[in-house]
Amino acid sequence: MNKFILLFRGSEVYKPDQSAEALDALKTKMISWVLDLTAKGLHVASEPMQRHGRQVIGSERTVIDGAYGRESEIVGGCTIVLANDIDAAVDIARACPILETNATIEVREIQNVQ
Repeated sequence: MNKFILLFRGSEVYKPDQSAEALDALKTKMISWVLDLTAKGLHVASEPMQRHGRQVIGSERTVIDGAYGRESEIVGGCTIVLANDIDAAVDIARACPILETNATIEVREIQNVQ
């Protein structure tokens, strides 16, 4: 099996005006989804990300504080899964409850660089 990363972008639940209850409900669903993947032997890792950070850009190594673009482009977290091919990884992504919050999941195979 190959490793695939699922990048979670633009969930409405992470917007500043959302309720704590909405965030808690999503966390509960996400934990259940991850536990199901774990039971199937498909889960490698999951990590939520803080909303704020910095970017280091180009050969000048310019540092920008938290400029990430539009809300729909912000990566809020990621999960790494095992799948036979990208179609199977996409099927895993399609079952993710974060999609209920109008998020986008980018699915990419992780290259083996050995």
